Amino acid sequence: MMTFKQFAGKLETIPASTSWYLADLGESRGRQELYTRQAPQKLKILREHALIESAVSSNRIEGVTVDQRRIKAVLLGKELLHDRNEEEVRGYRQALDLIHAEGAALPLSEQTILEFHRLTRGEIWDAGKFKEKDGDIIERYPDGKERIRFITVEAAKTPAYHAELLEMWNNCLRERWAHPLIALAAFNLDFLCIHPFRDGNGRVSRLLLLLQCYHLGYEVGRYISLERLIEENKERYYETLELSSQGWHEGKHDPWHYVNYLLFILKTAYREFESRVGDISSEKGAKTATVLEAIRSVHGDFSIKDIQKRCPAVGIDLIRRILRQEREANRLECLGRGPDAHWRKHK
Repeated sequence: MMTFKQFAGKLETIPASTSWYLADLGESRGRQELYTRQAPQKLKILREHALIESAVSSNRIEGVTVDQRRIKAVLLGKELLHDRNEEEVRGYRQALDLIHAEGAALPLSEQTILEFHRLTRGEIWDAGKFKEKDGDIIERYPDGKERIRFITVEAAKTPAYHAELLEMWNNCLRERWAHPLIALAAFNLDFLCIHPFRDGNGRVSRLLLLLQCYHLGYEVGRYISLERLIEENKERYYETLELSSQGWHEGKHDPWHYVNYLLFILKTAYREFESRVGDISSEKGAKTATVLEAIRSVHGDFSIKDIQKRCPAVGIDLIRRILRQEREANRLECLGRGPDAHWRKHK
């Protein structure tokens, strides 16, 4: 809401980098229908991969993980779950199902947001409820030291701030204070600064990002996991969020760091979407494309486990086969032996 208040005052100019992102995304949205009509079977495969990747990555950003061997059982099966981590990962998938099924028809309301939180927090006592106690965002270091990254809105004021945020989102879209994608990023930033829940705010914010993209007609998140891309750029996520939250309570913050970050994520998603739709010809090809994209995007040396984390829907045998093929093509080299061996890309 503090970001929206800045925009409501009068948004005369926006950074040039933001304008470039908006232009590129406008072109991508214009091509979206062309790509989504081309190959329904390819899109079905992409949807299945994105569903798994999104649930795994969004939870893993918050330190919630499940055994690699259990991922498909947790996300695609109906068997009993082993622990709360599995409950939260499956709950996130259920929230994704709700968004994908209803899309733009699912309203952005307090009821919807509380339902997202209820689903993603499993059976914990305060799932689907606003925080009852004040709680700041604290960064903890390996040596035991910690620091306050951000002082969140007081618990007593949270419902009112949250209601005002929803009202200002609707007003911004209706009165066109800013481009809708800028408004989307502003909402995401303000939501995270309000920090309405005791825990799980990040995961709910990413579900809201997907839902609002649907509302604005940007449906790339149906086929490419936005959560995976955020995880792959996690350091930049936290850096821009901290930069843009400084001075938020006084309305003196600079939102453009975080705005541009989210626009970068969307642009990357569209670029990957168009590349994959053009390259994939079968389910096997879809999985191969997923692994090759993971190899391309990783920085520095990597292990098979690193690729597994980025491709939870792909079996380890296929990953190994692709790595061997890339080595034989002289695009990779193996730096050791065994499952923990590292690999290096040739320039």
